[in-house]
Amino acid sequence: MKTLEVRNLKIAYGNVLAVDGITCRVGEGQVVCILGANGAGKSSLLKCIVGLVRPAGGQVLWDGEDVTGLPPHEMTRRGVTLSAEGRRLFPELTVRENLLMGAYLRPRDAAFRADLERVYGWFPRLKERSRQAAGSLSGGEQQMCAIGRALMSAPKVLLLDEPSLGLSPLATREVTRIISEIARAGMTTVLVEQNARMALGLSQYGYVLETGRLALQGPASELLDNPWIKDIYLGGSGPSQKVVA
Repeated sequence: MKTLEVRNLKIAYGNVLAVDGITCRVGEGQVVCILGANGAGKSSLLKCIVGLVRPAGGQVLWDGEDVTGLPPHEMTRRGVTLSAEGRRLFPELTVRENLLMGAYLRPRDAAFRADLERVYGWFPRLKERSRQAAGSLSGGEQQMCAIGRALMSAPKVLLLDEPSLGLSPLATREVTRIISEIARAGMTTVLVEQNARMALGLSQYGYVLETGRLALQGPASELLDNPWIKDIYLGGSGPSQKVVA
C-alpha cells in the first residue's frame, strides 16, 4: 500500500522555525486533515512535501522512497500534487486551458481525455464555462477549477491547501460535496483547513498543529468529540484542555 509520510520534518525561514519536528502519514485511499490557526505551519508542510520549500531537517517518504527536497515537477511525476492556497489560476486563460496546464507532463492520449471528462463530470460548471476566462469565474468556481487542474496531473495523492478559504457558505458546501465525491472514488487526500468541522467531517484521521508543532492527533470522529477541539476550533464551550490521542 502506497504511503506518504513525513518524519521529524523541520522547516525554517531564516532564523524562524515554522515547522518543528512534525511526523505524520497518510495511507492509500485515506483522507487525512491537518488543522491549525494561521501561522501554525500547515501550508509550509504541504509546500515542503511537494518540493516548493526545502526542509531544514527530517524526511519526506513516498511509497518507501526518500523524496526529500525533490523539485515539484519530480513530485508531480511521482503522483503527489498540490492544489495551492489562493487557487493560483492563470486568470487570462480559459477554464479549459487552466485544466490542460495541470496535465503539462502528460501525453494527450486516451487516459488524458478520460480524465478530462471525469473532471468535467465532477465539475459540470467547468464544462459549461470551459471557454470562459478563469479570472471571470466566481470564487467557488475558481476553486473548482484549481482542484480540477490538480486532478488533471493524474495524482496518486492530492494535497488541498485551504479549499474553503474566502468562499461563501453555499460555495463551501459545494466544494465540500465535490471533495467528498473525489474521496469516495478512492483518491488519497491530505486536506489542510481552518474550517475544522468541514475537514474532520471529510477525514478519517486528523493532525492539529500549533506554532509549528504537533499538538494533537487521532481519528477524526474522536477529534470532533475532543473538548479542546470543540472549544478552540468548533466554537463550543468545552474546557480548554487537550486530550492527546
